[in-house]
Amino acid sequence: MPWNEKDYPASMKNLDEIVRKKAIDIGNKLVKEGYKDESAIPIAISEAKKWKSKASKEDIKELNKKDITKHKNDPKDTSSRLQDKDVIVRYDEKSKEWEVYSKGAKRKDSSFKKKSDAKNRAEEIASNKGSEVKAYTKEESKNITK
Repeated sequence: MPWNEKDYPASMKNLDEIVRKKAIDIGNKLVKEGYKDESAIPIAISEAKKWKSKASKEDIKELNKKDITKHKNDPKDTSSRLQDKDVIVRYDEKSKEWEVYSKGAKRKDSSFKKKSDAKNRAEEIASNKGSEVKAYTKEESKNITK
């Protein structure tokens, strides 16, 4: 049964109302895609907080209109197929930054000037997904393709 604004995980209780609604929305989608509750909840909360920090008034208005209990399976959506994939940290020669991405992903999650920052982000993602971090040296990164 999907979560709603009256019945949701206890860890969402103290969230701002709009962040909680977005976390419920994201959590329902993740569970529908096959994530276990214990993985979906922290991912949903983290992503909802990020979304709120960048959301426009229009985004918030749109969320308030949305039925957060209904989600379609989207065959083009890659998030479930990336759930168990390793998180990669590699150096990109063009940007001169360390990239973080899930193996098989079309886009990087983030990039950093320092490898240690990239590894910290990769470990955060991997712990939420229950996967491993593969960190490469600058030299090894030359042979790693997305």
